[in-house]
Amino acid sequence: MSELAALAWPPSRLGEALEALGRRSGLVPSPIPGPAEGFTVAGNEDDELDDWLDAVAGRMHLEVEPAEASYAEAERLVRTAGPALIRLPGGRDRGFLALLGGGRRTASLLGPDRAVHRVRLEAVRTALCGSLESPLASEVDRLLDEAGVPVGRRDRARAAILRQRLSAARIRGCWLLRLPPGAPFLHQLSHARQPPRLLGLVGAHALQYLLWILSWWMVGRAALAGRLDRGWLTAWALLLLTLVPFQLLVTWLQGAIAVGTGALLKRRLLAGALRLEPEEIRHQGAGQLLGRVMESETLESLALSGGFLGLVAGIELVVAAAILVLGAGGWLQALLLVAWSALALFLGRSYLRDRDRWTESRLEMTHDLVERMVGHRTRLAQEGRERWHDAEDRALERYFEASAAMDRTATLVMALLPRGWLLLGLLGLAPAFVSGRGSPTALAIALGGTILAYRALRRLAAGLADLAGAAIAWRRVAPLFHAAARPPAHGVPTVALSSRTHAGRAPDALVLEADTLLFRYRDRGEAVLQDCTVRIRAGDRMLLEGRSGSGKSTLVSLLSGLRVPQSGLLLLGGLDRQSLGDSAWRRRVAVAPQFHENHVLAETFAFNLLMGRRWPAPPPDLQETEAVCRGLGLGDLLDRMPAGLLQMVGETGWQLSHGERSRLYIARALLQRPDVVLLDESFAALDPENLRRALSYVLEKVDTLLVVAHP
Repeated sequence: MSELAALAWPPSRLGEALEALGRRSGLVPSPIPGPAEGFTVAGNEDDELDDWLDAVAGRMHLEVEPAEASYAEAERLVRTAGPALIRLPGGRDRGFLALLGGGRRTASLLGPDRAVHRVRLEAVRTALCGSLESPLASEVDRLLDEAGVPVGRRDRARAAILRQRLSAARIRGCWLLRLPPGAPFLHQLSHARQPPRLLGLVGAHALQYLLWILSWWMVGRAALAGRLDRGWLTAWALLLLTLVPFQLLVTWLQGAIAVGTGALLKRRLLAGALRLEPEEIRHQGAGQLLGRVMESETLESLALSGGFLGLVAGIELVVAAAILVLGAGGWLQALLLVAWSALALFLGRSYLRDRDRWTESRLEMTHDLVERMVGHRTRLAQEGRERWHDAEDRALERYFEASAAMDRTATLVMALLPRGWLLLGLLGLAPAFVSGRGSPTALAIALGGTILAYRALRRLAAGLADLAGAAIAWRRVAPLFHAAARPPAHGVPTVALSSRTHAGRAPDALVLEADTLLFRYRDRGEAVLQDCTVRIRAGDRMLLEGRSGSGKSTLVSLLSGLRVPQSGLLLLGGLDRQSLGDSAWRRRVAVAPQFHENHVLAETFAFNLLMGRRWPAPPPDLQETEAVCRGLGLGDLLDRMPAGLLQMVGETGWQLSHGERSRLYIARALLQRPDVVLLDESFAALDPENLRRALSYVLEKVDTLLVVAHP
């Protein structure tokens, strides 16, 4: 422990540690204004520390994510977490470890002297788990003595007993440092070491291809020279055996590139989906959103497969052209191959256009089908049967026309390109063959080059088809990809230190202040809110009434940070959103939106309730969750569900009634422990008895409350 204490960064130098860790791990390529001041808040600073680290990392264009693991996974956490900050247990004065990475037996730590130190992995694990193990040490030793376990086996037996006893314990105090999803994608690929793998793939495939050609050149030369003896066959067999490791390397590199690039792409698309403005998707139905998800999957699979095929085809075409130059056809055949390859690219462009039209028609039918399935009950009740299929025949006709056009172009790309080249290549060889200028060896080389080009064009045709599909999918996924680059508000580090001071504790303190707000939707010319001023003080219980469409829900979304006003002043505890940061703002102001804008995810009941807090939840959080649910009148629901809080709910699980969902949304907001709670039409679906019970519990638990309702 003394060794680790000497390598730990004190809290006063935590900003410097974060900067040094980012630079040493290659995450910070450009200079930053300078290290942030250290973390100096006393007491239980978990929330403040999260906000402070997020603010400091945001200045470096990095992302810090809290991580935790079970007791049994502590060693794996140390081995795989780097670069990361790990807080040593035993009080905040113990400091933080700057972990660069870990191996099977050692971990690399960046010390306060900015030098890299290698320490035993077991020492770091013991430092993290020591506070959990020490209360059980005497009991475990006594048990081992009574059982008569030999000395040589005591370590393994002690570890097994501790894993069993501490299986529910969680190791916290770890923050992963990484590039944000919105960072330049090339930078992310570079940090994930994808360019060296790509160069290795190109080199390995080129060598493999050249060895394969060399092996058949040896056989052909020996056969034409009439010397096909054991020595030539042995050399040929050795060359074929040499191909095996290169083929294994190519396969491994393809898998590594596909997995790594696919993970980065999925992470970026998910981050982009979460950063879209509500107005960007508010007019899209379930079918359109499902179509976008389908296209994102298509983009990943087709782009990677088409990219690999195109890369391999390009290498093979270059080699085939060089072989044709050496053959009897000479430069004529090589130029014909270049011209035919240009024709392949032209046909690929035509295929892209036709496939784009076909995709539009297909997605239109998919969107319509999903929307009809979602609204099936409404159609049964309100739409006449004779009108159910009015638009389907026209959509099917457009789809068949687009399919026929795409199939014609696909036939040209997949069949004409490779087979047409065989005919063209033989025509290019005809002058040398008729004139008798070419030797048998030169003719054999020319034929071999023609066949190699045929194989390459087959790969190119398949690659062009996949790349065309990826390009079409990209057009629909690009908004998500670009949305991830929108910079969030991380807040100011010094402000983050006091982000949970609860300004509302002082009597009559101004908690939330909105002054002359202006907001208009993009598709409307007139403003929904204009010169809107609201002041909410600590302890206020406010009721906001108004007719439908008067802007009540819009105001709630502005106060909660879901939308940004075009003008006006909006302060929380005297701080604006840029100073406080997005995460701190939304944690201090909890909102339960209207029913149609709120959702129950297909997960456990506890997960849906604790979305605003860390997951998995410790036992105290689950106990608090059950108490809140019973206070809101959901006790009968918990008693009916076989798994209680761990019961799967949502579309694929336990079905909740309208009123039960409404109270779930209220409980979700209360469990965030906010300074201000905003409830938008949250009590409209409750009967009078449950309304009185839920409202009484909310008034008991919440100090500052704003309720939106119809008059």
